[in-house]
Amino acid sequence: MKRFIAVLAAAVMAVTIVPSASAADNALLTGVRTGQHPTFDRVVFDLTGAQPGASYSRTTEPTSCGSGKPISAPGAEFVEVRLQPAAAHDENGQPTYPGSRDLRPNLPQVKSVVFTCDFEADLSIAIGTKDANRRVDAWFTTTGPLRYVVDIYYS
Repeated sequence: MKRFIAVLAAAVMAVTIVPSASAADNALLTGVRTGQHPTFDRVVFDLTGAQPGASYSRTTEPTSCGSGKPISAPGAEFVEVRLQPAAAHDENGQPTYPGSRDLRPNLPQVKSVVFTCDFEADLSIAIGTKDANRRVDAWFTTTGPLRYVVDIYYS
């Protein structure tokens, strides 16, 4: 009987405590900004919480992670930024990023910024570029607020 109670207590703790702890470790998106500079366009993702892992890849057609269907947005090529663990919503499903999930900045290189995934701590956002094969620099800036910055160069 003692073993049964110990196993039951462990199961209850795993279900109630572990998800809360891992949710607290997720980065939350609070803003997306774009800007033009003399030789590049910049996209900044403002985050709170723990620094997520980050990567980016190139694609000619962004797709929704839920349905696999193509997402229509301006761009000859897309730089898809993936942040994990990260989300644009809180544990109650409320958005932590109040802006549009489909931005259309009229910059020399950046033509669109669209959400492609916000599910199970996987946040992906595609940046549509005017031209393909542009030089891309991406990095975290952790002094002050947590940010992920992507620069897309004109040539």
